Amino acid sequence: MDKQRRNFLKKTGAAGVVALAAGASAPESSLAQGAGPGASPGSPAAPKRMTFVTLRSGDAYGLGVKTDLGVLDVTKTAKFLRSPAPTTIEDLIHRGDRGLTELVKVALARRTPGFFISEDRAEFGPCVTNPEKILCVGLNYARHARETNNPIPKLPILFNKFNNSLNSHGGTVRVSSIPAERFDYESELVIVMGKKARNVSEAEALSYVFGYCNGNDFTARDLQSRSSQWMIGKTCDGFGLLGPYLVTADQVDPNNLKTEGTVNGEVRQSSNTSDMVFNCAQIVSYASTLMTLLPGDVIYTGTPEGVISGYPKEKQVWLKAGDRLTTTIEKLGTLRFALT
Repeated sequence: MDKQRRNFLKKTGAAGVVALAAGASAPESSLAQGAGPGASPGSPAAPKRMTFVTLRSGDAYGLGVKTDLGVLDVTKTAKFLRSPAPTTIEDLIHRGDRGLTELVKVALARRTPGFFISEDRAEFGPCVTNPEKILCVGLNYARHARETNNPIPKLPILFNKFNNSLNSHGGTVRVSSIPAERFDYESELVIVMGKKARNVSEAEALSYVFGYCNGNDFTARDLQSRSSQWMIGKTCDGFGLLGPYLVTADQVDPNNLKTEGTVNGEVRQSSNTSDMVFNCAQIVSYASTLMTLLPGDVIYTGTPEGVISGYPKEKQVWLKAGDRLTTTIEKLGTLRFALT
């Protein structure tokens, strides 16, 4: 293995060796440079212009980077190159790049097939796997509020999911195991926090965001409506879908993204995040006045019109086992999942 590694680095060039070594030795306090407005001196530098996935291997999760050659298996590559680069999405969000950017450059330069996985062969996990908080915003699209005969909210309506609900691209929701009948979809843009945020202004709020991903706030409407509290209809196992990608914030304008949701190939939701009542900066700023947001926290920003609960009652055909759903958001790819 050592001989293979030496040959790899020799072919890659001295610059790659120096860059990887620099990633190992850079003090973490120095990584705050380039971390964005509002970063504290100890904030780690976030990677730029990257698209991440979580790769699943049994019960373990590892970091992947989407490239033109396929998904780079960072765990495998970092071990081979003895790089200090983060190998999980949590490590990356909490501790910064630490040589990851250079690792990707070296791997792409060498083009070693064993480091890359084609997406159709990859097994995905949720693109964020252990958030401290999962917040959701209700009735946050004007047309959605109107279709459900609700007033436009004057402040963001916040509720929660828990980690047991996390699910992935290519995952399944076991509706047959849930004591409910009125299952509904909610395609949503999801914010992933990158820095600790407390009482941040709207002007600075987006600089605290690590990236964005597709989400589906899957819901059992009959459970949701049992009381004025929505939680039990929102946080059953597998009801929090995320993925396939987590796209760094520098590549996304969250205020103007086409959003589409399908059921068995039929388009059910088609809108744009410009219809949000409260945009992403307003959501982050408002939530940070109520609680401290931490790196890795997830915020579902609300669903557009077209949900089943917004149909006239005579046209409401609820989801069932065997249905296949997608959520597609501009620049963020397509999240696919099935019901069993």
